[in-house]
Amino acid sequence: MPLIQSSLHLLPNPARVVVRPLQIASEPRHLNPVDNGRMRRIIAAVRAMDGRTTQAELALVLADFESRHREIRKVFEERYDQVASDIGLTGSLDRSQRQLIGAYFCHEYSFGAAAVMNPSIVPHPDQTGLPHGALRFILSLRAVGEGHISSVTFRQGIVLSDGSLELEPEPDLAVAAKAESYDDGRVVFRRHDCSNRLDEMVLFPFTPAQRNGLEDLRLVRFEQDDGGFSYYGTYTAYSGKAISSEILESRDFETFELRPLQGSAAHNKGMALFPRSFDGDYLMIGRQDGESLYLLRSSDLHRWDHGELLARPEYAWELIQIGNCGSPIELEEGWLVLTHGVGAMRKYSIGALLLDRDDPSRVIGRTAVPLLSPSDEAREGYVPNVVYTCGALAHAGRLIMPYGVADSSVSFASMDLAELLAMLSPSAVTRSPLAHDVEPIGDRTDA
Repeated sequence: MPLIQSSLHLLPNPARVVVRPLQIASEPRHLNPVDNGRMRRIIAAVRAMDGRTTQAELALVLADFESRHREIRKVFEERYDQVASDIGLTGSLDRSQRQLIGAYFCHEYSFGAAAVMNPSIVPHPDQTGLPHGALRFILSLRAVGEGHISSVTFRQGIVLSDGSLELEPEPDLAVAAKAESYDDGRVVFRRHDCSNRLDEMVLFPFTPAQRNGLEDLRLVRFEQDDGGFSYYGTYTAYSGKAISSEILESRDFETFELRPLQGSAAHNKGMALFPRSFDGDYLMIGRQDGESLYLLRSSDLHRWDHGELLARPEYAWELIQIGNCGSPIELEEGWLVLTHGVGAMRKYSIGALLLDRDDPSRVIGRTAVPLLSPSDEAREGYVPNVVYTCGALAHAGRLIMPYGVADSSVSFASMDLAELLAMLSPSAVTRSPLAHDVEPIGDRTDA
């Protein structure tokens, strides 16, 4: 097997926390018939304090938390403004009162305490000041915290000319991105004023459809028709009851627009966008029937309907279902699509397809065996027997692949692209060695 494991390994880190709004639940009406009774009671208690008491209580809070966050006083004042607006609070308060009230309506949230997993990787917009043959990259991560709520975090690093990786040190502090606008499911975030570092920023669920998580972001650097680049990322929004597909859009990783995708195909997980258009249309890999891969085509980036069947489960290691593992990678030989396959005992492995470069609806190669499977040393975790990636990149003749381990942590591997392409057997396109053992799979289009 040509795969080379890196010594890099990312683990959950409960020490990294952000300040989040604390939502105070209303009391039952038979106990307190006044709306926002608890919130108003807390605010009234702070307003009733004399100046020395207010400053002393605020000093205790700051002694506990100021060193753990950037500009926490400003965060407290912003939270006070939100609360005052929500309940129609009137009257002027001094700065200490505003900050102390804001502190009562905030809490720390350890966004990656439970797990970090399912990464994707793209070239960084800034490629200046690098050694010869090196590539700077951005790594996206799904971080899971209290309540199994998923958010998006980022790391930055360099791929050297020999394929080895260097990650920038993880910062001690983290800051939640600020929602600047919200309209009918569309939300715009930007980095918080108190931090200019991408790897300090956390994108949290904001809309009702996202309430329980932003899951499995598949980043891609997209080449526009004018030769410029934008960054897109499809992901799964989870409300706690239903899933839907949405898309992140950014040009600079400073401002991010998140919006729902429309159409019949947008109700399924695991959509992955091609990195350029075809004859004015966008292409996407999706899984519409729960078990097979489909090729979707649309003239509208934000609307996707049913596509054409691309590949069914064929081999023993993928008989339950297959799906994509990130956006297709364009090579001279064709479009390399990393896949995940689910086999016996719900074991997730990673394989690959090769699509015709000019006609991506045509599969011209397929791995008969997985490129990567859970090993005895890396199979335990929150969800055992799973390896999974949301995107890789090609650089200097090698495939660079970060991947999640057991829905708990992240490892890295690379392989020579020539060796990988040699594993893509054309014979698998026409006939599986197990084809005579299984019944044909119908062309179902249900989720």
